[in-house]
Amino acid sequence: MSGAAEQHARDLGPRVAAVLRATAPGLDVGPLEVMPGGHSGLTYRLDTGEGPFVVKAVPPGQRSIGRHDMLRQARILQALADTPVAVPAVRAVDDTEPAWFAMELVEGESLEPVLDDPPVPADLAATRMRHAAAALPALHDVPIAAVPDPGPVLTPADELARWVRTMGAVPPELVPQGDLLGERLAAAVPAAVDPVLVHGDYRLGNLLSRGEHPVALIDWEIWSLGDPRVELGWFLVFADGSNFPGVGREVPGLPGEDELLALAGGADRPEQAWFNALGRYKMAAIMGHNLRRHREGRHHDPAQEQLPAT
Repeated sequence: MSGAAEQHARDLGPRVAAVLRATAPGLDVGPLEVMPGGHSGLTYRLDTGEGPFVVKAVPPGQRSIGRHDMLRQARILQALADTPVAVPAVRAVDDTEPAWFAMELVEGESLEPVLDDPPVPADLAATRMRHAAAALPALHDVPIAAVPDPGPVLTPADELARWVRTMGAVPPELVPQGDLLGERLAAAVPAAVDPVLVHGDYRLGNLLSRGEHPVALIDWEIWSLGDPRVELGWFLVFADGSNFPGVGREVPGLPGEDELLALAGGADRPEQAWFNALGRYKMAAIMGHNLRRHREGRHHDPAQEQLPAT
């Protein structure tokens, strides 16, 4: 843990304890412990007399906007509490900057079968992927009126424009013919369908599972109202290890695209191939951007050097 993160944990800990004890006097509250893996905000584990919590906080010097908007994340989790979408229960919210919220720590495993270690047994990976696909309709069926602070509706054109900007910062040698794919996508943008609630990064790596079954969808940093086909295209990227040469693995027996689309309610949606291509374009843009940041010394991560083939 960096010195800054340690200091932040020491500064934030008393605030968290005071808010929690305001609703549960005398509650035993331990110190904040950094949890690895977060890419926006700071994520801590907190052991209490009521069980373990996860605390997500705005980094020092930042405000609750964009990916750091912890309050918006808390609001969507609270809104989903009484729906079929499985999410952690929010325990406390503090809107004093730097803002934070606490939620229950849901025990489970969140591993991408084609990417992460330890490898998930092939039959278990296939079952989890089917369950993940089958859970998507519940998310996309959440009534729009129940969604707090929805922000602008993102159309397919908006999504493409976002990743074209990211791709523009990637050294061209890392993404041969990336410009050609971008041009082809731009020339054939599908008309938007009725917007739904989309998670924005829906995949097994953000879906906690116990055994075969999903128990909580986590990491709501970039949720929005948008096109469900964007979500499906991104999910399908992680269903095929051949999309990740150099860093991924092909898992025998994973369900194919047609089966996953049928389970996810997307079998009859038009022009899904465009969204599948967008998902791969997005992945290339993200990986290329991260590798560039590493090579420029802005975020040291030698593992990024394994990504050029992907």
